[in-house]
Amino acid sequence: NDVHVTNLVDGANRALKECKVSEDNIFETEVPGAFELPLAAKLLALSGTVDAIICAGVLIKGDTMHFEYICDAVSKGIMNVGIQTNVPVTFGVLTCLDEQQVIKRSTGDSNHGYDWGKTAVEMALLRGEAIGKGAIKGKGMGFASEGEEKEDE
Repeated sequence: NDVHVTNLVDGANRALKECKVSEDNIFETEVPGAFELPLAAKLLALSGTVDAIICAGVLIKGDTMHFEYICDAVSKGIMNVGIQTNVPVTFGVLTCLDEQQVIKRSTGDSNHGYDWGKTAVEMALLRGEAIGKGAIKGKGMGFASEGEEKEDE
């Protein structure tokens, strides 16, 4: 799974860079498995040092019910972190039946990590608009063009 998760993270980083997120503002960490993603996300959210979190991972169905239990726990856990902390947390966990499905969703133009990166930025901006931080004068929620001033600058 490491190769697939790396591809997804690379896709997310590409999107973040396109959205002009500075490399200095991108923090990456790893956890032992998908089940640990919600706790890691909660710790990051509570740190107050992040605007958004992308939980990237891959789960592939095996022969037992373990897949269903982990998928359910991880998806609910990640959702709850965002709701409880008001920090946008993107569910970036592929839940696939086989490795071919993972490859199809983690490479090339179908790299879902790219979409997760865009989602994280959009939700961070939405949160900022909702709580009044970083609003662009005279504009609604969206991406700033170069030269536009933010209200809190």
